[in-house]
Amino acid sequence: MLTIRDLKMTLGARMLFENASLQVNSGDRVALVGPNGAGKSTLFSIILGQKEPDTGVVERDAWTMVGFLPQEGEAHGEETVLEVATGRVEELPRLEKRLHELEAAGDVSCPEYFEVHAKHDALNDPQVETKAKKMLRGLGYRDTDFDRKAREMSGGWIMRARLARLLVMEPDLLLLDEPTNHLDLLSLLWLQKYLKNYSGALLLISHDREFMDEVVTQVHEISEKKLIAYTGNYTDFLRQREERYEQQSAAYKNQQKEISSLQEFIDRFRAVPSKASQAMSKLKQIERLELIDKPIAPKKPFRFQIPQPPRGGQRAVSLKGIHMAYGAIKVYEGLDLTIERGERTVLVGPNGSGKSTLLKILAGVVEFQEGERDLGHNAKIGYFSQHRAATLDAEKTVLDEVIASAPLMREDEARAILGSFLFRKDDIFKKTEVLSGGEKTRLNLIKFLVDPPNLLLMDEPTTHLDIHTVESLTLALERYEGTLVFISHDVHFIRHLATKVLHVNSGKITVYSGGYDYFLEKTNALDDERAALTAS
Repeated sequence: MLTIRDLKMTLGARMLFENASLQVNSGDRVALVGPNGAGKSTLFSIILGQKEPDTGVVERDAWTMVGFLPQEGEAHGEETVLEVATGRVEELPRLEKRLHELEAAGDVSCPEYFEVHAKHDALNDPQVETKAKKMLRGLGYRDTDFDRKAREMSGGWIMRARLARLLVMEPDLLLLDEPTNHLDLLSLLWLQKYLKNYSGALLLISHDREFMDEVVTQVHEISEKKLIAYTGNYTDFLRQREERYEQQSAAYKNQQKEISSLQEFIDRFRAVPSKASQAMSKLKQIERLELIDKPIAPKKPFRFQIPQPPRGGQRAVSLKGIHMAYGAIKVYEGLDLTIERGERTVLVGPNGSGKSTLLKILAGVVEFQEGERDLGHNAKIGYFSQHRAATLDAEKTVLDEVIASAPLMREDEARAILGSFLFRKDDIFKKTEVLSGGEKTRLNLIKFLVDPPNLLLMDEPTTHLDIHTVESLTLALERYEGTLVFISHDVHFIRHLATKVLHVNSGKITVYSGGYDYFLEKTNALDDERAALTAS
């Protein structure tokens, strides 16, 4: 289906790959992993023919339909959500035009013609609208959203509609670049289940380890400019990589010991006539050795001690009789809720159920129409919103922001923490106004961790973070002694942190005094909701 052999790729003066190889067969489920900048998205571009490698072979089966979901996208014109998902306005006309061009040029036996024709047929299917609606419901859309203009919605919702279109076409090979970034928890779990039963092959880039554990059966790591293959899911990969490193380290040390012993004999007896021939023999023995490179240790999540926040009262925050509406849309009526000191609470529920609004009410950043919000004794609130830039000073550098948050921290300590969250060398002197979305996320996290509040409210803190940074954040928050309320779609993150679950749906909150697995065990709400949403 897809074969890559002896790939070499450089960007500027930096080499991404050398002698890299990869094969994806029908039905394979492969994760591509590696640190930020290793070349994962570049490899996708090479597979799609958008970039040419320096050398190497990329072969795709002529009959293979490839579908690609990029990380970002936007809507154009007046197309509705359903029209994006069915491709009627944008994609289908583009495919028809390309078919006519290829037919006019006589290129009806080339791989591109076969692929374009297959995609055109899939979107021209009489059942395409029924299929698209099913996918949209599974990805969190309500039926009332289908006729909304896509351009009125956020980029995340547009990406969901494009993902729905991709699933409608059912490509033989799906290339997904961070597909879970824009999904809420329920939509993520729906997609996870869908992909586990998908008939085609899958090659994905993801920072969500639980998602990879559930979906993939192979992992290829970009390491040392090569693609190293492992069998199993992400957890299997971590174990096998550690074993591989230990074996390589042992082989390297044994060879270095052998070379040292031989060299010692050479140095000692080279000038001794009776031993000179033996010394030369041992020198040739060294020259014949196939030298083993010193292996690079697998990257570990960074661990640092969070300063403990000031102790608050037993009740961190409480809400009584809250009525909240946006115009005519009622979100909460008579809501009562108490968050106790030390609780680690995750908010789960369908998109649009009011999770982010509840977090904003707790943080005091939105005005409700009726009711009371009562902060506990000595409460110090930190609110990590989805709008990361709002809490940063555009004129300050990255380093300035961290030092301003923790004036007693030494600069070398600040640099160490910044380095662990992927701000290295001159990155720390960037002005915050030029940072990417992911960089702003990481910087805001650092600010909370170096000067933590005793009530920390976090809305999707892992979005745009790589897997190592998510793990570092998880380890840091595990040692946090304050009160935590958060929204996340990262199941691994939730499982490690949550001790209480609030299920939010239709303005009602159901409390589960246990972790995420306890919530799943005690309720079949997930299955019920998804069954209703995906019913055709």
